[in-house]
Amino acid sequence: MTKTIAFSLVLAASLGLAACSQQEANNAVNDTADVANDIANNADNAMTAASNALDNASNAVANASNAVENAN
Repeated sequence: MTKTIAFSLVLAASLGLAACSQQEANNAVNDTADVANDIANNADNAMTAASNALDNASNAVANASNAVENAN
């Protein structure tokens, strides 16, 4: 989905800057691609953080279960 959004942003930037100089258009397209990459990286980082949080919660439950077993 992020690639579709990125492609849409690049396309919009390219079409919107048709009247600009080629260098300005290239800069705008590159800037838009950079933003799209940043968004994709931030989404990946958020998913990794969520996955790590779930792993930590699972480990905490396992540790609590072990503590109860050891107490008996």
